[in-house]
Amino acid sequence: MKMRNQWPVLPVVAGLASGLLTGCGADSGDSGGTGSSVVMGMSDDVLATDPASGYDPGSWLLFNNVFQSLLSFPNGGTEPEPEAAESCGFTDASTKVYKCTLKDGLRFSNGDKLTSEDVKFSFDRMLKINDAAGPAIMFPMLEKVQAPDEKTVVFRLNVPDATFPSKVASGAGSIVDHTQYDGDKLRKDGKAIGSGPYKLDSFDKEKAVFSVNDKYKGTAKVKNSGVTLKFFHGDQSALKKALQSDKVDIAYRGLTAKDVADLQNADNDSKVEVVEGSSAEVQHLVFNMKDPVAGKLGVRKAIAYLLDRDALIKDVYQGTATPLYSIIPAGIAGHNTAFFDTYGASPSPAKAAEALKADGITGKVKLTLWSTPSRYGPATDEELKAIAKQLNDSGLFDADVKSVAFDQYEKDIAKGKYGVYVKGWVPDYPDADNFTAPFFGKGNVLSNNYSNNMITGTLIPRTAAQSDRSATDNDYGRLQDIVADQLPVLPVWQAKQYAVTRENVYGLEYCLDASTVFRFWELSKD
Repeated sequence: MKMRNQWPVLPVVAGLASGLLTGCGADSGDSGGTGSSVVMGMSDDVLATDPASGYDPGSWLLFNNVFQSLLSFPNGGTEPEPEAAESCGFTDASTKVYKCTLKDGLRFSNGDKLTSEDVKFSFDRMLKINDAAGPAIMFPMLEKVQAPDEKTVVFRLNVPDATFPSKVASGAGSIVDHTQYDGDKLRKDGKAIGSGPYKLDSFDKEKAVFSVNDKYKGTAKVKNSGVTLKFFHGDQSALKKALQSDKVDIAYRGLTAKDVADLQNADNDSKVEVVEGSSAEVQHLVFNMKDPVAGKLGVRKAIAYLLDRDALIKDVYQGTATPLYSIIPAGIAGHNTAFFDTYGASPSPAKAAEALKADGITGKVKLTLWSTPSRYGPATDEELKAIAKQLNDSGLFDADVKSVAFDQYEKDIAKGKYGVYVKGWVPDYPDADNFTAPFFGKGNVLSNNYSNNMITGTLIPRTAAQSDRSATDNDYGRLQDIVADQLPVLPVWQAKQYAVTRENVYGLEYCLDASTVFRFWELSKD
């Protein structure tokens, strides 16, 4: 796994959710769209049209609508179901052999037949290219892919991984036409050939235009005649103006928390509607365990006792988030409230002082909190300044905030230059594994010099091998308790998600859920 470092859901308009919806489309060979086309504005860029490269929310939005995977997440669901596959399942008790049988009659948008050869090619190609900005990092367990006949695909894993179906169902599992893509290099022409509900007609810096793929055979029932995605490249005010002036039908991933709050409180004559959902996107403060200050447990405990999440959400994020009290967010199976149980919800300067004293620390603790708004959104600096003020108001800290560009930020973290810094996480798939396995042990995405043998040697391997995901709750509970006790990270908030629409656009409630899939096909417009 790698950290999908993107602007978070709450100070921008984005999409994940833990408040789940019901229902999913039945399998349908009739994918012809009806109704008007829809125009959507987004402040994120689409960094790639080739699924062997893209590993960002904008690119996965494109992949999930243009390409099929063997499995997909139904509306509101976190358990993958067959999409291009007729059926899939582990063939052994060790969860190391995963077999799928393809549907009959699958074709790419150019008319080419989709067979097991294309599935094998897509995974082999992704792993061979191993692009630094791609999803190959999600599949260290994949030993080989076999295609014994046109309809059968067999994945052989080198270690048990019960979450493998969820990874296949994500954007990383996108199937490409083996006659249209090179096996050892990325496609650079901005085109995409898939078998999903939509075709990519054009793509440039200003917009991407999608039309309905009449060759599609799968679970989606398309409710529009096409979608145009306009890019605002982080210009939030321009996106808001475009929505208010009817130049876009939907604003997604790009409005500030204040914009969302203002639009929610606007009168009924505003002709726009805010659609709200909860989210599995999270943000943490991360502690460098080798830092001379943040590496001291007493300092980390004092910060945990002083953090006022409710005040941050009220004052900085205008109520567009919820407090997070563990590394696994609410709405994801295995979640507990370890940090609430250990440190409480209300700041306690007395307990913070005790923690410092127990670690032999006297006098004010001098500390810098590091931020990067260029990646996590403009509210990030404001948030960290508010946290620094909370620490300083206790009389126990002398904290300040420094903000740097993202490229420098990542380099400095890798070199261990920061003691306390912020990290956001957009999950690749809605399972507790994706909030734990990437964060701990050698090479973890937090780069904070933390490892724990119980977590990496026992709990993560044991949960990964458990096909009954509900049976992992105790192990995930223990893992979260260890993290709360040792404090390599401090969870801060869990995002809500928002999209803002013109009053004649429908279906957004089916596009914002914990799967991270934004479903173009659910959108309709009068």
